[in-house]
Amino acid sequence: MKISFFEIQDWEIPILKKALQGNILQFSKKPLTLANVKDCIDSDAVSVFIYSKIDKEIISKLPNLKFITTRSMGFDHIDLESCRKAKIKVATAPHYGDNSVAEHTFGLILAISRNIHKAYLRTVNKNYSINGLKGFDLKGKTLGVIGVGRIGSHVVKIARGLEMSVLAVDHSPNISLSKKLGFQYVSLDKLLKSSDIITLHVPYLKSNHHLINSSTLKKMKPGAIIINTSRGSVLDTKAVMKALESGKLSGLGIDVLEGEELIKEEKELLHDLKQLDLKKMRQLAIDHELLNNEHVVFTPHIAFYSQEAVERILEVTAENLIAFSKNKPINLIN
Repeated sequence: MKISFFEIQDWEIPILKKALQGNILQFSKKPLTLANVKDCIDSDAVSVFIYSKIDKEIISKLPNLKFITTRSMGFDHIDLESCRKAKIKVATAPHYGDNSVAEHTFGLILAISRNIHKAYLRTVNKNYSINGLKGFDLKGKTLGVIGVGRIGSHVVKIARGLEMSVLAVDHSPNISLSKKLGFQYVSLDKLLKSSDIITLHVPYLKSNHHLINSSTLKKMKPGAIIINTSRGSVLDTKAVMKALESGKLSGLGIDVLEGEELIKEEKELLHDLKQLDLKKMRQLAIDHELLNNEHVVFTPHIAFYSQEAVERILEVTAENLIAFSKNKPINLIN
């Protein structure tokens, strides 16, 4: 096949060349637009990221195009209806950071449970006192997992390995999975009431906006801990701040901030920093009142960010192209 890659970075090229030997490949750092669509007019397949807007007009200029694979989980930059009419298959790169985010979740949990962040700051300042740094074991504690999808199930596996009890809430309970991994599905109210630590692994939808709010916080155990590596707006920041100040919550671990909606995809953070309003993001972090609280551990949206995860995006893209060439397409969305 002739395959055209757009929005590509230099480090990605040798990986793709090695994985797709035998195909004709061409690469562009720019998004696919009407201005450069002529460069791939005879391509059988194209691979893009989220800044390439594949609409009806672009598709009409590509008579040979049979397959589009986007190097992202999202696909709202592609006109699926026009692709359907043109008999073009579309695939995504899903779930590349499942275990990465789960592992980072426990990094945040352990930082709080063993006061690692506080101890680090002390030692940087040549203070080796252990006063006030007594932590607690995770063994025997109850972890509440809200959302047991691909990431959430990895979180459950780690928790069970640490001999924690696990309660879970999910819109589509998988009973066979709960039996296999040894956790229990319960109501949200019971999870809130019974969990020592609550971790969020849900997408941002209107129905999940401020899922953790003043009402749900009241139902939690005194001294509970919340971990959020999903999306910032799942937490009501003001309500959480009040709960920390009152002692209702004893800790908060977050990799995302409410107000980060300008980021559509995690990989967007790596791809083209000029496309992001970094000044706005930086000011958001500086102004965010949560970050001034000693009981908060914050990381700057890096839960997905491991070497293996970013390489998996390319591996899945190559797999999508190879499978399509064999007439056995995978990861299709149409």
